[in-house]
Amino acid sequence: MANPAQGAKYRGSIHNFPDFDPSQDAEALYTAMKGFGSDKEAILELITSRSNKQRQEICLSYKSLYGKDLIADLKYELTGKFERLIVGLMRPLAYSDAKEIKDAISGIGTDEKCLIEILASRTNEQIHQLVAAYKDAYERDLESDIIGDTSGHFQKMLVVLLQGTREEDNVVSEDLVQQDVQDLFEAGELKWGTDEAQFIYILGNRSKQHLRLVFDEYLKTTGKPIEASIRAELSGDFEKLMLAVVKCVRSTPEYFAERLFKAMKGLGTRDNTLIRIMVTRSELDMLDIREIFRTKYEKSLYSMIKNDTSGEYKKALLKLCGGDDDAAGQFFPEAAQVAYQMWELSAVSRVELKGTVRPAGDFNPDADAKALRKAMKGLGTDEDTIIDIITHRSNAQRQQIRQTFKSHFGRDLMADLKSEISGDLARLILGLMMPPAHYDAKQLKKAMEGAGTDEKALIEILATRNNDEIRAINEAYKEDYHKSLEDALSSDTSGHFKRILISLATGNREEGGEDRDQAREDAQEIADTPSGDKTSLETRFMTILCTRSYPHLRRVFQEFIKMTNYDVEHVIKKEMSGDVRDAFVAIVQSVKNKPLFFADKLYKSMKGAGTDEKTLTRVMVSRSEIDLFNIRQEFIEKYDKSLHQAIEGDTSGDFLKALLALCGGED
Repeated sequence: MANPAQGAKYRGSIHNFPDFDPSQDAEALYTAMKGFGSDKEAILELITSRSNKQRQEICLSYKSLYGKDLIADLKYELTGKFERLIVGLMRPLAYSDAKEIKDAISGIGTDEKCLIEILASRTNEQIHQLVAAYKDAYERDLESDIIGDTSGHFQKMLVVLLQGTREEDNVVSEDLVQQDVQDLFEAGELKWGTDEAQFIYILGNRSKQHLRLVFDEYLKTTGKPIEASIRAELSGDFEKLMLAVVKCVRSTPEYFAERLFKAMKGLGTRDNTLIRIMVTRSELDMLDIREIFRTKYEKSLYSMIKNDTSGEYKKALLKLCGGDDDAAGQFFPEAAQVAYQMWELSAVSRVELKGTVRPAGDFNPDADAKALRKAMKGLGTDEDTIIDIITHRSNAQRQQIRQTFKSHFGRDLMADLKSEISGDLARLILGLMMPPAHYDAKQLKKAMEGAGTDEKALIEILATRNNDEIRAINEAYKEDYHKSLEDALSSDTSGHFKRILISLATGNREEGGEDRDQAREDAQEIADTPSGDKTSLETRFMTILCTRSYPHLRRVFQEFIKMTNYDVEHVIKKEMSGDVRDAFVAIVQSVKNKPLFFADKLYKSMKGAGTDEKTLTRVMVSRSEIDLFNIRQEFIEKYDKSLHQAIEGDTSGDFLKALLALCGGED
C-alpha cells in the first residue's frame, strides 16, 4: 500500500522504511519482548515506521526465526488501547476490516456505526478483498453473517455495498443524471411515504462522478441538498448509512475527518473509532484527512490527538498522524484547493434561503388582537396563546396586529406584553414584535450602553447584514435614539475596530458578481503585506473585506490560496488579535457560509455550563424569516444533533416553547 500507483500522488503518512531488513526488525521485536516487561517504546517506534507490506514480511521472518506468531506475542505483551492499535497495524488492511466487522456483529448487539463506516467508504477492490479476507479468517460468508445480524432497508443497502459493483466509469450521461434526480425526487419528496428501493439502487450503484453531478442537479431542481431529503424521508440506521454514502461520494477524506473529530470531541474518547481510522487510512489518504480536519475544525488532527490521549498509545497515534499542521498554519500544496472546494459545495448562492416563520394563511388581525387582549386580561396571563399567535405570524402581520390592537382597545400592545410577561420569554416575544431594523438598532444600542461594550453583538449584526438591512438600521437608530449610528460607534469603540465597524455601518458594500482580474489584484494586495506589519495588514484587509461583494470575496479567497497556500481565515487568526481579528473572521465566515456562521453562534450560546440567552434570542429572532431553516441544516450537519434537540436540552418553560415554535421543526 505504501507505494502509489503510477502517476498518482501518495497521500498516506506512512512510507516504506528505507534499507528495510525484516530479519533485523524481527530480532529487534523479539528482544523488546524478551524477559520481564517489554520495551513498548521500541515496539511502537519500529512498527509505526514500517509500511503494512513490510510488517507482513516481519511477521514471516519472526515465525521463521523463532517458530512463534508475532501477533500472538504482541497480544500477550501489550494491553489495552495500545495493544489494539499495534495489533491492528500488523494485519493487512482487508484482514483488519474483516476483524472490525466480525467484532461489530459478534455477541449481543451490533455496532452499526462500524459497519456503516467500513462499507460506505471502501472502493470496489477493497470490498472484494474484505469479503475474501473474512472467508479466509473465519471460514464464514460475510454477506450471510450481515444478513443474519441486520434487517430492513439498512440490511438491503449493506448487501448492495458488499457486492463491490459500484460503476467506475467517469464518463457521465447528462440524461441519466437528470433521470436519477427525477427518480430520487419522486421516490421521496413527491411521494406519500418513501420508495427506499430507488435510493438504494441509485446511491448503491452509480459512480461517484455521476452521483456528484446528481447531487448538484438535485440541489438546483429542489432547492435543498440531497442530505436534507434523506433526513426527511429516511430514518434510523438506514438514514445514517445513506448519509455516510453521500459524504463519501462528496469526499471520503472529509468523511473521515468528521469521524475523527466526533471520536475525540466532548467527554471521553471513542477509541475503537479513532484506532480503526488511524490504522486503515495511514497509507491511503491521511494527509488529505489532516488538511480537511484543520480547515474544518480550525485545529490540527495532531493537536487534538495530543490533548485527548496519553502514554504510548498517544505516541503511536501521533506517529501515524505524521505531523502537526498547526505550527505554520499553511496548506499542503497538493491539497491547497480543498478549503475553497468545501466552501463552494455549500455556497449560499446555490441554496435557496428559507426562514421557518412564514405569513399565516387566513390571517385575521382583528381576531388576533382580541385573542391577545383576552390572554392578558384579568388575573394571570395565558402565555400559550401569546406564544402561539406571535411565533406563527410574520413580522409584517405582527405590525398589523399592533395597529389593530391600538385601534380596538386604545392600548399599546408592546406595553401590555411588557407588563404581563418577563425574563427570557419577554425579550424573545418583544423582539419578535419589533420591525427587524428597529430590533437590530435596539440590540446595537444595548451592546454599547452601560459599563463595557458587547463587541460580539456589534460584530454579529454589522458583519452579516446586507446593504438594505444596514441602511434600514441606520434610519431606525436615528429615529429611535436621536443620534446617528456612526456617532454612537465612534463614541463607544476605538482604533482599527472602530474603523471596521463604521465602514460596515455605511451599507456601501459593492453588489453584483465577481471580477476575476480585480480578485487577483485584491488577493495580491493582502498577500504582499509583510508578516508582522499589523497596521498595514489590518488596513488592507479592511479596504477589501468591508467593501467588496460576497461573490467577489469568495473569488478573492480562492486566488489568495492559489498564491500563498494559506487560507485567509487562518492568516487573520495568526497575524491579528482581539476585536479586529474577531470582526474580520466573522466577515470571512459570513462570506463562506452565512447559515453556518449563525449555526456556530447558536451552538456556542448553548454549549457548556450556562446559556447565553441574549445571543440565542437575537439569532432566533433575527433569522427566523430569513434563513433559520438553512441554519438548522448546517447545525445538524456540523454538530450531529438538531437545533431542536439542543434548544430542548438547554432551555425550559415558556421560553423553550417559543424557541421551538420559531425553530419550526425537528430534523
